[in-house]
Amino acid sequence: MTQPVRFVALPTETVRAYRSGANDANGMAPERAVSDGKGNPCRHCLQDIPEGKGMLILAHRPFPAPQPYAEIGPIFLCADDCARWQGDGLPPALACRPNHLIKGYGENDRIAYGTGRIVAVQDLPSGGAGIFDDARVRYGRVRSDRNNCYTCRIDPG
Repeated sequence: MTQPVRFVALPTETVRAYRSGANDANGMAPERAVSDGKGNPCRHCLQDIPEGKGMLILAHRPFPAPQPYAEIGPIFLCADDCARWQGDGLPPALACRPNHLIKGYGENDRIAYGTGRIVAVQDLPSGGAGIFDDARVRYGRVRSDRNNCYTCRIDPG
């Protein structure tokens, strides 16, 4: 039985560290750029960064420790302070895209094989297309369906 999900943005402490110049997952300082307003979703406020606003580009590993399944990929963050997404329902950065890649992960932070799938945006809030129906799944990740970039975590609602 599918259950609703909760979308979880990057922790504010992590984002503050990156904004202060902390090294990313590749050991490099975040790059500073200006958003063109065309699909630069901030992983903290879970909104697209408006055109002309400063942003950070960096490599992020949303896992507690390196291991073979701990994917690293590029993400964007608002360069200036923004409020962390803590809302109910679908965050704006997800709502404006037609599809997303979701994957389920077990207690060991490794992919639960067979759970990865492309999901239509309208199916995300109602249980991520049943990702939590699989008893092995403790949490999920939402990623870009086109570029495989990490967007946010999903937990059972």
